[in-house]
Amino acid sequence: MKFAWRIVGLLVGALFIFAGLTKIIDFQPFRVLDPMDFARDIDNYKILPWWMSVQLALYLPWLEIICGIALVLRRLYSGALALLLALLVVFIGASFAAKARGIDITCGCFGHVSDQLSFAWHMVLDLAILAAVVALWKWGRGISREADSH
Repeated sequence: MKFAWRIVGLLVGALFIFAGLTKIIDFQPFRVLDPMDFARDIDNYKILPWWMSVQLALYLPWLEIICGIALVLRRLYSGALALLLALLVVFIGASFAAKARGIDITCGCFGHVSDQLSFAWHMVLDLAILAAVVALWKWGRGISREADSH
């Protein structure tokens, strides 16, 4: 069972590293992205003031990358899971709130790599990731503590 939870942790960690990188780097062609593009994606939710959207656009990709690395390396594991759980809950709530208000948004979860996905597919993906993070929180953290104590 330890091996299965380790694989789930690696996959979730890699997913968040990828998600953060897609907000910073355009892989086709390879170039650094303008953070204002992600700030506009955040601002499209019409929840936060513009200056806060800009701050989040600069901060969130790096937080996702650092949390993903923490899951992969199993360092600060519980803290990374708590942050990712909070980010997912806030994002899913903001997405549903925007949809309920009739705001057509692009998710921004994986930069513009996932622009072609429908809202329903974004929610299925996000809820699956949320389920994996909750499962790691509930059952996978003990494995991390055992590994860290050796």
